Amino acid sequence: MKIKEHIQYWVESAEHDLDSAESLFAAGKYDWSLFIGHLVLEKLLKAIYVQDNQNRLPPKTHNLVKLAENTNVVFSTDQIFFLDEVNDFNLEVRYPEYRREFYKKCTKDFAEPYFFQIKEMFQWIKSHLK
Repeated sequence: MKIKEHIQYWVESAEHDLDSAESLFAAGKYDWSLFIGHLVLEKLLKAIYVQDNQNRLPPKTHNLVKLAENTNVVFSTDQIFFLDEVNDFNLEVRYPEYRREFYKKCTKDFAEPYFFQIKEMFQWIKSHLK
């Protein structure tokens, strides 16, 4: 796959997932909207990784901080901290021992600011694609 196609694959997948996350959020499925929000950022970071690493396959990790660190994008300390927080959404929905507690705390009031920031971060990361 050529580099532009490879990047486009990750971007289109991230955009599709963002649309799904929006639907889940609107339906009150806040836990799953944040889980999918994590995937959105992961896929977009993988697009940036491909761009910045001569079309190499991105690492098989869900860790947003590690992915960000392997790009040429300069993230602020606050952005890295946010990515680290979003990493928790991947674990808390994926694993049964965390899922129940996360579901209980994942009210609209809890999820809305995170979801808003995920969408902002999506746009900011996307702006770094050439």
